[in-house]
Amino acid sequence: MSKYADFTQDMKKLGEMINDIEFAMLTTVDEDGSLRSRPMATQQDEFNGTLYYFTYGNSHKVMEVRQSNEVNVSYARPDKQQYVSLSGTASLSRDRAKMAELWNPALKAWFPKGLDEPDIALLQVDVKKAEYWDSPSSAVAHVVGLAKALVTGQAASGGEDKKLDLEAGVSKSVS
Repeated sequence: MSKYADFTQDMKKLGEMINDIEFAMLTTVDEDGSLRSRPMATQQDEFNGTLYYFTYGNSHKVMEVRQSNEVNVSYARPDKQQYVSLSGTASLSRDRAKMAELWNPALKAWFPKGLDEPDIALLQVDVKKAEYWDSPSSAVAHVVGLAKALVTGQAASGGEDKKLDLEAGVSKSVS
């Protein structure tokens, strides 16, 4: 399989993993230089390298992004042993067409006036690098893997660990 086909397949898997996890932790740099994380609901159907989150344009996280637009977004689904870490740049978007495309009625809990909310906006994250971990999720698979490691004297396999560079269009397995 070619490197491009591998990358395309890894991007597809990354997107499937993200779509299966409703909330992410978005990490920004606070004004004192410390890292600050908060949960965000991803608004997206198919991952293409950009993530969107509804927000208020005057929120503290937007102020942080204006000071330092480098962010990290992490997803975790422990019941399936799936974890994702994405790094990239964030920016504020007031694209009404994109907001209408991504709008979900459940968002009214945070934005009571819906798309008519005066300060509603999208936080857009353009992903540059990603890493995902996908391990066997059943307890039996974990026990078998640990037993095999003990018998063979080799380290237990943690499952699949891939790093993707979205700017270069390459991915690689991590051991």
